[in-house]
Amino acid sequence: MNQNLIDYTLHLADTTLILAQRNSEWCGHGPILEQDIAITNISLDLIGQSRNFYQYAAALINLPITIGTANNPADLATEDSLAYLRTEREFKNLLLVEQPNVDWGQTILRQFYFSVYQLYLFQQLQNCKDEQLAAIATKALKEITYHVRWSSEWVIRLGDGTAESHQRMLAAIEELKNYTGEFFIAAGYETPMGIDFALLKQQWEEKTKAVFEEATLPYPEKTFNQSGGKTGTHTEHLGYILAEMQYLQRTYPGAEW
Repeated sequence: MNQNLIDYTLHLADTTLILAQRNSEWCGHGPILEQDIAITNISLDLIGQSRNFYQYAAALINLPITIGTANNPADLATEDSLAYLRTEREFKNLLLVEQPNVDWGQTILRQFYFSVYQLYLFQQLQNCKDEQLAAIATKALKEITYHVRWSSEWVIRLGDGTAESHQRMLAAIEELKNYTGEFFIAAGYETPMGIDFALLKQQWEEKTKAVFEEATLPYPEKTFNQSGGKTGTHTEHLGYILAEMQYLQRTYPGAEW
């Protein structure tokens, strides 16, 4: 069993699932109908990505198991069990994605930060030695490219908009600035994946600075890097997310739509 590959696949799955859950909180509450639909569709894109990763992780976990009379198929990992039956300490998502929405500005900035990171990460994963991860990344890139464009346009619109929208973006930058450094701090299971974190950080910073400049927003040069999400140490917010997300499956084990 390749534990590093399993852990990395779960990290990718958890991160996209938790961000999708956060974004979905806007469904029916968006500032205008068009953007309500847009953020909901982005949530669905992220859920689709997480499903692909969870399915692959489950296949890797189950690989050594031979299903027979001595084995109970119910003991096998599935995408549902990995999403709904793991605890906070078992989740490996980035800390950024579990942060509260607060307002539209913070939601937009969180999505922008993550989408730019995901774009350049998945461009590298296209060439991953693991063919399945490479295939999932390649398939997702078209969606991610749209996510970057959509969130970039909103960062510019809000940053270079009214005095209030500009102030709200400044508040969002202050609130989220310490959660982006974790992007580039490699967990032990990431090291064998061959990711060039130095290049990833350079590309992310260049794109972020360019959009911030157009949005007349200051780029936070000095930050404190909050970390731990990749290895299961989370903020208090994740527990509340999982309590809501996992309630049905834990209350009615085996429930299916």
